[in-house]
Parts: sequence; C-alpha cells; structure tokens
Amino acid sequence: MQGSRFAFGPFVLDPDAGTLLRNDDPVAVGYRGLKLLSALVGRPGEILGKSELMDAAWPGTAVEEGNLTVQIAQLRKLLGAPAGGGEWITTVPRVGYRFTGAIEELAGAGRQALPLPDKPSIAVLPFVNLSDDPGQDSFVDGLTEDLITDLSRASGLFVIARNSTFAYKGKATDVREIARDLGVRYLLEGSARRAAGRVRVNAQLIDALSGQHLWADRFDRGLEDIFAVQDEVTARIVEALLGRLRAPPARNRPTNLEAYDLCVRARKLIDESPQAARKAHLMLTRAIAFDPDYAEAYRWLAMNHWMGWVHWGEPIDPNRRIALELARKAVAIDPNDAGCRWVLGNLLAYERSFDEADAEFARAFALDPNEADAWATLSDITTLAGHVEEALEQIRKAFRLNPYPASWYFLTLGQAQYAARDYEAAVVTLRRDETYRTSSRRFLAASLAQLGRLDEARAEVEFFLVGNPHFTTSHWVMTEPFRDEATCEHFVDGFLKAGLPD
Repeated sequence: MQGSRFAFGPFVLDPDAGTLLRNDDPVAVGYRGLKLLSALVGRPGEILGKSELMDAAWPGTAVEEGNLTVQIAQLRKLLGAPAGGGEWITTVPRVGYRFTGAIEELAGAGRQALPLPDKPSIAVLPFVNLSDDPGQDSFVDGLTEDLITDLSRASGLFVIARNSTFAYKGKATDVREIARDLGVRYLLEGSARRAAGRVRVNAQLIDALSGQHLWADRFDRGLEDIFAVQDEVTARIVEALLGRLRAPPARNRPTNLEAYDLCVRARKLIDESPQAARKAHLMLTRAIAFDPDYAEAYRWLAMNHWMGWVHWGEPIDPNRRIALELARKAVAIDPNDAGCRWVLGNLLAYERSFDEADAEFARAFALDPNEADAWATLSDITTLAGHVEEALEQIRKAFRLNPYPASWYFLTLGQAQYAARDYEAAVVTLRRDETYRTSSRRFLAASLAQLGRLDEARAEVEFFLVGNPHFTTSHWVMTEPFRDEATCEHFVDGFLKAGLPD
C-alpha cells in the first residue's frame, strides 16, 4: 500500500522513503537489500520465488542467482534474530524465501505533517474544467498555474508550488488531508468553463483548519478578460489573508490568446523527454510569432535550449548562446517577472558571470520568495561554489515550498549531500524511485565509490554510460559552473574512483 510503513520487532520499514529504522535510528541497508526487504515484508508469510525477488531488486537486469543469496545473507546479518529466536527471513529450498515475522502495517503514516509557516499559507488546487471539450484542460491548468504565480509574488504569503498541488488533480481528497500533507492553512479551489468566446470562473477560499469558506465569487466575462479575472481573484485572496486589497504589480501578459495557449501547453513538455522538448520548441516559437512581446514565451524557450544541452544531449553551442539571448530578451520585456530573472541567473552562472548571476537570483527572490524551482536551481549553483551548508538550506526551502517536486530536486539534494561528504544519505536520495534515472547515476556512482562499494559503483557507471556514451569527467568539469577548486576536485575524485572516463 503506497504511503504505508511496516513495523516488526524494533524495526520500521518505509519503502516509499527508502529507509529502515531500528529503535528510531537509521540502519545502513543497501538499495538492493531495501528492495528485497520491501518485497518480503509487503507479503508476510508468503513464499516469494527467486525470480520474483530478483525482478524486485534488479528490474530489467540479468543477474546471477548468487547475487540474491549474498543480499539475503546481508539482510539477515543486519536484522539479527527476532526476540523469540529463529530468523526473520527463512529459506524455502529450491523455491525462494519467506518473511516469517509479525508485521504491523502503519497505513498512511509515511508522510509526517508539515508544520505551518509563520505567515498565511495557501495552496491553489487544480481548477476543474467544466467545459464540454476536454481539450480545454490545458487552458484551465494555465489559469491555475497563473494564480499560483500571482499569489507567490504577494509579499507576506507562503504559497505551495504548482508541481505539488497538481498531484491532487482529478482526486477526491478531503481538504483537511490536503492541507496537512502540504503544510498550509488555506486552500483555493474552483472551476472554469470556456466556450463561445466567454469564460466562467468560480473560486472559493477555504480555511482548512475550520472548514469555513472565507471568500467565494463567480466571474462571467469575455475570454479577452481572463487576465483581468486572474488579477481580481489574486487581489481578493490577498485582501482576505493579509487584510489589504493590494496585489503585486501586474505581470507582462500576452496580447494573443493563441500564444498563451501554446505557452501553457509547451511548459509542461520541457522536462519530459527530448521528443517532448522538440514539440515545446515549436509551440514556443509559434507563440513568439503570434506575440513578439510575450516575456514568458521567451523565458520557457530559453529553458528549453538549456535543457537541450544539459539533459538531452544536444550540442552546447549554439544552444547556450541562444538560451542566454532569449533569457535577456525575457527580462528586458518584463523586469518584474521573477521566473525570467532566475532563468537568466542560472544561464549567467553557466557563463561563469557569477556576480551577474547572483544579482539576478537576488532580484528574483525579492520579487517572489516562494519560487521553489529557483531555490532548487540556486542550490545546485551554490553547491558548486563550495558553500555546501547554504546549498542544503536552499534545497530544503525548495522541498518545503514543493513537497511533491520534480525528480531533479532529488538529484540536486543528492549532489549537495555528496559535496557535504554525507555519502550514505546521498545514496538513499539518489536511489529513490523519483530520481533513480540515468542523469543521477554519475553522482550515485561517486557516492558508492567513496563508501568503498566499488562493484555497485561500477554497475551504476555502466548504466550511466549506456545513455551518455560520450561522457568524460574533464568535459563535465569544463561545462559546469564550478567556482571552488576543492569542490571540483572532490567530484572528480569520486567520478574517477567509480570508473567514469577521465
């Protein structure tokens, strides 16, 4: 059961978090061992065949049966004997293994309630599309995302990021439970219908502690007034939560609704895959053709070019130069857009224009302190600058604002943990299902190598090089925004120990 933990003897196993505790203290169990234990504990008393267990621990990989035997032996050693004697895991000769201990399932206890911030806190749930046309989902999602962005810019509010609120899209969940999971007091929910050149929006603000509706309204306007509706909803929420009818300065808005639709659809595709990124490129290029003064379209097109060379194997040049030009254009059009500012700051760091980069990030946070992606991106840059404790604090802020983040947050956290020489924590982070993908394996391999687990490290290197056959450590160092020699040498040491090419 997702979100469950399993208690047995002095142990608590949390498969989702990838942790095993003995009397509340962490147990250093490896990734394969954790997967095997999760499979066995999840079906206590049942006999699990050897092939089934090997699929659980080595999915999609052909391994010798001896590897399973070794892992089971290590698990038995870690767990010790139950209080009444015997073994937690018994062997069924020629068949497999069985977990024989008594299990208590702690359903729904995997995520602890997040403490409320010291300021009014809110999450905007995905608005429901009430149009007859399912194709209007993107438009309604865009409305939700814009409300999140606008509220984030209101001084004095704590606003949860889009990625986390959209985890509840299409799910019937109690508002108190959602507020508890996200660590907020207030929720904004609503619906929208777009048809025949008009848009109808219903919105309501809920105090999740009391269940009371603090504000509700309905807007029935011409489609061309959609951004005025967004501004009005934002202003009313700010008034209700902060006691003042004052919203932040208006952002740059598109003058062409087709450009807006294209941008909304494109920004969902950028980090999905190389193929999706190419579709996004075409959409954003068309959006700019429809509206040459649309700052957000330039911002996302800049990000798309950056993702191309950093994650999708596209050539660095001319992508780096084009991305920087586009980001500068976005900021020139709308200097008050925090998103445009931090995207430019990130690109300037890769140009090693560090003073300019730091200034852009500072401006971004002055405009929007709730920008979770900016905090996570800055953590990556701060790690490579050698300020590891500061980087860890930045990525913690990002996770708090975005409790259900994109996978690259875990990669950024794992990289910072490696830089802090907390290799065991880095291994746990980088082996989570959310981030265990090709691009994270180089940091995972380095962490394993520093722990002396060279066989595991080399296996990760082998997987990494399948997807990145031209990778070399020296080229990676040249392209990353390092500004601290000791930090750079530490990463190089781990990479080479793991067996990555020099």
